[in-house]
Amino acid sequence: MEIPTPQLSLLHRVSSIVASERSLDEMLGEIIGLAVQITGCDACLVYLFDKETNEIVLCASQVPHTSEIGNLRMKVGEGITGWVAEHKAVVSLGENAFQDKRFKKFGALVEDTYQAYLSVPLVAGGDLIGVINSHHRDKHEHSSEEVSMLTFIGEQMGGALSKARLADENARLKEETVEMRRKLEERKVVERAKGILQRRHGLTEEDAYLQLRNESRRLRKPMKDLADAIIFTEDLNKRNIAAE
Repeated sequence: MEIPTPQLSLLHRVSSIVASERSLDEMLGEIIGLAVQITGCDACLVYLFDKETNEIVLCASQVPHTSEIGNLRMKVGEGITGWVAEHKAVVSLGENAFQDKRFKKFGALVEDTYQAYLSVPLVAGGDLIGVINSHHRDKHEHSSEEVSMLTFIGEQMGGALSKARLADENARLKEETVEMRRKLEERKVVERAKGILQRRHGLTEEDAYLQLRNESRRLRKPMKDLADAIIFTEDLNKRNIAAE
């Protein structure tokens, strides 16, 4: 059976996204774009699963939710979104979605007042990655094509999201490692400079530190820069003495 051109185009787009090296935020944006294209929804929310807390966290939204992104959380099993996460199953409600017994209202989400609701799980290898929610302000009967295509997106993009999350986490850990090394090197320099001040002026360790800190504030220069200058001067003096 020949695949209709719009669906074929969508499949190619999904394949291109999955094979790409997009960041996590870019992947989330692509999911929202795909959901809007498939369902013609008025709003789309994407939640990701936090294994450590067993919560679903709002991570992307078509309608701006600046303060809620990363902060709005619900337990697995809580609300319709939590139910979808728990059962890894689709929920399609064409009208009065807020009357469903599984529904839980979050005051900050205008989407909770919308009529129609389509929610599908994001999965990778059978593991929960998150949930995609598509909302319509007015009544909207989701066609079997909409449901199957958004479910397909959830299955295909789940793996891509998992990969992007891992890449982002590795990048974050690398940055933290570099920062820790930088701070350690800075501490070593400051400690050496403190020792020089102690020997040179007969100061206690605490007084040497306070002198460095106060001078740093007075000159509005990083403490490490002052410490480097002290060490440079000390090394220069030693070389001059050795040369005499």
